[in-house]
Amino acid sequence: MSGTPCFRGTRVPVQSLIDLVEGGETIEDFLRLYPSITRQQVLYVLDFANSQILECASSLTSA
Repeated sequence: MSGTPCFRGTRVPVQSLIDLVEGGETIEDFLRLYPSITRQQVLYVLDFANSQILECASSLTSA
């Protein structure tokens, strides 16, 4: 997918999850739309995104 981050073993872009959540949908809605993706994968992506945000925020405040 030209370097687009996707859920492992699928061609579903991570951005699909972000877009749905931003649009007010739930994780359950996402999992119904993409049954090949597990809840564990979704939670991993959200945890990774959170850690990246915290790291970025930390580097901004310590600069």
